[in-house]
Amino acid sequence: MPQWVTGKVLDVNWWTPSLFSLKVCADVQPFKAGQFTKLALHIEDKRIARAYSFVNSPQDPVLEFYLVEVADGSLSNKLSELKVNDELYVDAQPNGFLTLEEVPDADVLWMLSTGTAIGPFLSIIAQGNLWDRFKQVILVHGVRHNDDLTYQHQIMATQQLFQQFTYIPVVSREKPLSGLTGRITELLKTGELSAYCGFTELPKSSHFMICGNPQMVKDTTELLIESGFKRHRRAEPGHITVEQYW
Repeated sequence: MPQWVTGKVLDVNWWTPSLFSLKVCADVQPFKAGQFTKLALHIEDKRIARAYSFVNSPQDPVLEFYLVEVADGSLSNKLSELKVNDELYVDAQPNGFLTLEEVPDADVLWMLSTGTAIGPFLSIIAQGNLWDRFKQVILVHGVRHNDDLTYQHQIMATQQLFQQFTYIPVVSREKPLSGLTGRITELLKTGELSAYCGFTELPKSSHFMICGNPQMVKDTTELLIESGFKRHRRAEPGHITVEQYW
């Protein structure tokens, strides 16, 4: 059962007309980078809750969440109306296994995301525990339009600080300003994603963390399994760790 605490909105940042971030102060339990919690509001005498990943590092006391306002979303519409000092409910208990603690050693760490599902990877990057573990860290962010490529300042700063970090924006509905055009699944299938990173094929010593819409997660996982990789389980180490984003 959720352990609800009251949170206060500290900041609302609109990236696009539909994408926004909430910064919240709330007394939650310690979490691991990559985990999620639930946000909730009372709407028509019901508490409506949805899961959202932490974007901030676990060391940062200010909680941050990255959201999309869905046209018919029962909660996101109301969350999008919040202003500074407004209150909402936050589940104090974090959840989820899309964390580095669950990932076995590998040479190359791939973070494959779509839309707002880049959030947990931003938290992992901000925490900073990955640079000593992996020779290369590749963040792939699939979006529809160039304007949907958010958190660029944070990502570019990471590129400047860590040579082993590669950021690949993937834009599906217009010509990308940088990166690749299409969908992550297509680019994996054709080998374009590997080639963009300078590989002739996906390195065998890879681990893939995948977070996004359920169809993307399913299709990407199947493609990787066809390429000889396997799902990671605690009892049987593998190469693929996934989190469906709704």
